Amino acid sequence: MAKDRAQRDDYTTPLRRLFMGIVVLCLLGIFLIWRIDSPRVERFRAQVVDAVVPSMEWAMVPVTAAINLVRDFQSYQRLSEQNQELRSELRRMRAWKEAALQLEQENARLLDLNNVRLDPRLTYITGVVMADSGSPFRQSVLLNVGERDGIVDGWAAMDGIGLVGRISGVGPDTARVILLTDASSAIPATIQPSGQTALITGDNTPAPAVEFLESRELVRPGDRVVTSGDGGVFPAGLLIGQIAADPGGRLRVRLSADFERLEFLRVLRYHSAAPIRDPGGIVGPPRPEALLPTEEAADG
Repeated sequence: MAKDRAQRDDYTTPLRRLFMGIVVLCLLGIFLIWRIDSPRVERFRAQVVDAVVPSMEWAMVPVTAAINLVRDFQSYQRLSEQNQELRSELRRMRAWKEAALQLEQENARLLDLNNVRLDPRLTYITGVVMADSGSPFRQSVLLNVGERDGIVDGWAAMDGIGLVGRISGVGPDTARVILLTDASSAIPATIQPSGQTALITGDNTPAPAVEFLESRELVRPGDRVVTSGDGGVFPAGLLIGQIAADPGGRLRVRLSADFERLEFLRVLRYHSAAPIRDPGGIVGPPRPEALLPTEEAADG
């Protein structure tokens, strides 16, 4: 057995070396043929290519499949990118939809400013909010109306729905409005339908507190809060908001005005009634004795 293996090795090694030499010579010949620049060699190379390449289609099948796979992957990648773009456009469309809804609400507020019915004795002027100087310690806005428009300190400022604050500081062309949420704001109010009176005081939070309430048992969350007119600062009946209770049980007012989007405010021209000095003149004509000094003065 060892002798047969040695004989096979004696034949295999020379044959392997001969095969390798032939392959090297063929490769060297192909290299030389492809490097020779001659018309005859060029025609020979063309004939070789025409004879060999068509018969090598089976070898190109895996390459073709790999190329198709890469193209399909690129196509799926493009589809994914288009899907992402469509989703981004959908989000932008939703943002535009929200903006359109806000504009619609703003239009409704402006229409409300134009069509709301007020006390016939009240007139108003609409101003644009120029700046918001709100801070943790002071909450106010600046309007583009002032002394040239007849604005006076203390007048009420409203949006299309509810009371926003009062004028506090007037310049030639601007006026500052202290908001109901400011810590210095205190508005006498009436709670309906119970008729309870209270003081709505700001504490720099979105919902002012209800103070000095007569009977808390008669007040329920959802009750309407309007100005009472006490003190002659504001006219009575201006809507402030609704009663709400905070987690601690303290009563507050959910304001009807939209304080997040204050763009237009209506300043009410309100002149309080003249003080009554003679209560008797309210219920009847002047007494005869009240006329005597006047008649004596006329006779004299």
